[in-house]
Amino acid sequence: MNLAPSTEHLGKGVKRGLPFEGVVLVLQGGGALGAYQAGVFQAIHEANIEVTWLCGTSIGAINAALIAGNPPERRLERLREFWEVVTKPPVTLPNVPWLSTLPWAGNPQARYWTNRISAFATMLHGAPGFFSPRLFPPVSSAAENPDLVSYYDISPLKETLERLVNFDLIDSKTMRFSVGATHILTGTSVYPDSWERKVTAAHVIASASLPPGFPPTKIDDEYYWDAGVVSNSPMQFVVDNRRRNSALVFQVDLWDANGEVPLDIPSANLRAIEIHSASRINVSLEQYKKMQKFRHALCKFLDQLPEHCHDDPEVKVLSEEARVKVATIVQLKYQAPKYETAAKTFDFSRRAMEEHWQAGYEDTKVALGESAVLEPPPDAEAIRIFDVHRGWIK
Repeated sequence: MNLAPSTEHLGKGVKRGLPFEGVVLVLQGGGALGAYQAGVFQAIHEANIEVTWLCGTSIGAINAALIAGNPPERRLERLREFWEVVTKPPVTLPNVPWLSTLPWAGNPQARYWTNRISAFATMLHGAPGFFSPRLFPPVSSAAENPDLVSYYDISPLKETLERLVNFDLIDSKTMRFSVGATHILTGTSVYPDSWERKVTAAHVIASASLPPGFPPTKIDDEYYWDAGVVSNSPMQFVVDNRRRNSALVFQVDLWDANGEVPLDIPSANLRAIEIHSASRINVSLEQYKKMQKFRHALCKFLDQLPEHCHDDPEVKVLSEEARVKVATIVQLKYQAPKYETAAKTFDFSRRAMEEHWQAGYEDTKVALGESAVLEPPPDAEAIRIFDVHRGWIK
């Protein structure tokens, strides 16, 4: 499987003209599953679609930084470099081609065990360029300061981000960039946004500081954890803060709330994690759709008012609120194979990374093959939602 970035479209400087005023890429948290998001971006990039706003949490924030913090021609290269670094095996085994042809090599039960073994190896050794285990984590005694309260040291990620991401480029505001985190003292979600302030490597690391694996991140004398402590998906932030412009939104989730009733305890544990981590944005989207229909009706009403009423201050307020701007939302949700366990977020093996990347790439190609995805809905409909695995959602 060759997932090296395609180069035939690079350097042309030609972006596809879309009937939208903005393209948003929303990236959820999910550890090692984040390679799926890299595959999604590769397909978007190859389609010459220019993303104007990146919003991410946890591993989604890291992927978003790698994209926003590099010029267009280097984004795939940097994403690939990051994922190859963090999935570099601690021990390199000799290449034995015939090993993959054994009858059990592709068996789901065999993949179940290799998935667990790989996750266990990551828990023991960490992931290169990302995190490393602490020799003596403060399990039974208090640490000297909050920066030490974790099983792993995340300082390797800081070095990797500083090497692969140009935060001055992010600060140039050529692309909107937002990352989610949790303020520990208040328990509230915060979203540093490059349109409002300078976003640094510390903000990205804070977004990925999931306890108890990773320590809190200190920014301006305040401590922050991973956004997933409150909400694993930044989609609600995008809905609440999207400026009134038409948008094509790619919502990339690493967990799917849809699933089966488990029949054993490990499956029950995994199902609970999936439900907790999945985006529950559909409820909010239903409310958003109702509000959009209300705005559309209000627009029609205001158009029927006499001319002399248009200068009334209260009518102007209503007119501002009534502006209808449509959106198409493409939901891309990673579909976990049966063999993946609750520890799949720790499977930083090269094979798993390639599989996740390919899945994201193929799902996005399917979505982009749906012609209506690249067309805005009519004003009366206001919003359309396309789930790549379930089709159009009414």
